[in-house]
Amino acid sequence: MKYKTLGNTGLLVSQLCLGTMTFSGSGGVYKHIGNVDQAGADELVKASIEAGINFFDTADVYSAGESESTLGQSFKNLGIARKDYVLATKVYSRMGQGRNDVGASRGHIMDAVEASLQRLQTDHIDLYQIHATDILTPIEETLRALDDLVHQGKVRYIGVSNWPAWRVATALGISARLNLARFNTLQAHYSIASRDLERELGPLIEAEKMGLLVWSPLAGGLLSGKFSRENQSPEGSRRSGFDFPIINKERAWNVIDVMRPIAEAHGCSPARIALAWLLSKPVVTSVLVGAKRLSQLQDNIAAVDITLSKDEIRQLDEVSELPPEYPGWMLATQGADRLGPVDLWADKMPPTS
Repeated sequence: MKYKTLGNTGLLVSQLCLGTMTFSGSGGVYKHIGNVDQAGADELVKASIEAGINFFDTADVYSAGESESTLGQSFKNLGIARKDYVLATKVYSRMGQGRNDVGASRGHIMDAVEASLQRLQTDHIDLYQIHATDILTPIEETLRALDDLVHQGKVRYIGVSNWPAWRVATALGISARLNLARFNTLQAHYSIASRDLERELGPLIEAEKMGLLVWSPLAGGLLSGKFSRENQSPEGSRRSGFDFPIINKERAWNVIDVMRPIAEAHGCSPARIALAWLLSKPVVTSVLVGAKRLSQLQDNIAAVDITLSKDEIRQLDEVSELPPEYPGWMLATQGADRLGPVDLWADKMPPTS
């Protein structure tokens, strides 16, 4: 296992992170994602630790808090010291019927963090993330609440998930101006079948030295190896009941067509190739992998041992390339001579002495 710093911090996290959305799924959309019981969760957490994974991600909304409770109990059952794992959770989603049981307001954040700490059976959260955009709450209010939690020691680092680039940039500016804790990470959807992040969020992350945590790296199972152009609805797949995240299926089939021979050459599943492609991208800090079975987790973990050749990466990059979009194509056109040939105007320029 390899490790990277969590954004512009000194905290080291494994390049793979165990995502626990599959834990305790018993209702709503979560019944389609997984229903791993406590014994199964213990098995997955134990295998992760043994493989060198020290990073675990959950959210209060996953199975209405049951995912947090199951994960916290796993650490206790396995006797894993608190200093030996990095724990991330999220806040925003509705956790009750009250008007203020949702959002990124100071009120909801302060209530939600206490509930998460109790369910996780810990006195601090390493990475506390705002799970979504709150269209009502001012960004400054959210940041001040998070800054207070950092000063209280209940939260050590803060992050954000599923925000547009302009909003992340605005938040970073507010934090700098008011000397508040800044977002260290962005958790976002990114996969070889869905590279939209590269347009705006990727450059922002690199420029601001944030960490990128990737969710749904296999596009909701679409890149697992079960799906193909010929078999678009395999029996028992989670996408059959919950077709998410949104993917351009035709482009995905093209990607899978290229991935399969590469996987065969490496003697592995297409899923490993999809993960290895992500791990080859410098902008990626850690990739969240979720599993319902130990065999799934072990297959995903094995991706860290795959090194794709330059030609394989070229093939995968080309088949998954994003279509041109303004202003990206204009930036490339107008900026070409800054990095390319400089003799375009040579015959029209006066001689230099």
